[in-house]
Amino acid sequence: MTATAPGAPVVLRVAGRPVARYVTRPELPARLSPRPCLHPVTTLAGTAVTELSPADHAHHLGVGVAVPDVEGFNFWGGRTYVRDQGPTELDNHGIQRHGSFQLRDPDGFVEELRWVAAGTELLRERRTVAATELTDTAWALDFTFSLTNITSGPLSIGSPATNGRPGAAYGGFFWRARKEDAAPEVFTAGAEGVASVHGTRADWLALTGRGSSPSGGAEGGGDWTLVFAGATGTTRRDPWFVRTAEYPGVGSSLASEARLPVPPGETVVRRIVTVVADGRPDRDEAAALVRKAVSQ
Repeated sequence: MTATAPGAPVVLRVAGRPVARYVTRPELPARLSPRPCLHPVTTLAGTAVTELSPADHAHHLGVGVAVPDVEGFNFWGGRTYVRDQGPTELDNHGIQRHGSFQLRDPDGFVEELRWVAAGTELLRERRTVAATELTDTAWALDFTFSLTNITSGPLSIGSPATNGRPGAAYGGFFWRARKEDAAPEVFTAGAEGVASVHGTRADWLALTGRGSSPSGGAEGGGDWTLVFAGATGTTRRDPWFVRTAEYPGVGSSLASEARLPVPPGETVVRRIVTVVADGRPDRDEAAALVRKAVSQ
């Protein structure tokens, strides 16, 4: 395990190249629901594919886990959707607190986090993140989180959709992608466009954008593609939450049609593997990269 000062960002590397920076203790206002996150995440060529607190949604924090409703507490940030009232500013924001690293290496880490709201710890999370090389133009981010209810009573996870806002079942793993001049394209193995893929349980989903600068680097770069796969084996596959027009973002929906119950002592486990690629692979190439990434 590499030696790192407490609270210092963890830098993930693939083939010796830095590809992601993990911040454990971001200094953010309470209404943004502070939480550990990955930003910036880049392709192997250095093109940034995440944003942190962008102007359109200040509570979007790179790559991480964000849930808008844990027993009424907001771990997403921003306003809370209230049934028959709409988005409302409430003093109900929780915080994800970094506890410790059980493992910390250049290619990944295992972390313990505490989800705290109103002075009470509701959930204990174990987060496992690994970065692996796939090709000379693509790498994979393997992200698993386990949420355990450590209270003496039942908890449930909700979303704006379960609280009365159709189509807004966000909450879970979430990736805020880089906003370019043009909205990115989105497709799965059998569909294309937000209207066709949002809310589906496709094996994988690709988001691809055109770079804003040919020079590369964190402030620009060439074309990029993210391919998300809800890995099977340990959990059911959740529906995908997708946005491209207002902002580019992809996540998995823990609570889509109904609230997700978490009884005392029970654990919710999810694994998302994301291919981070330079260029614009087609469907067959995207599928091949996903198969390789999930099997590693």
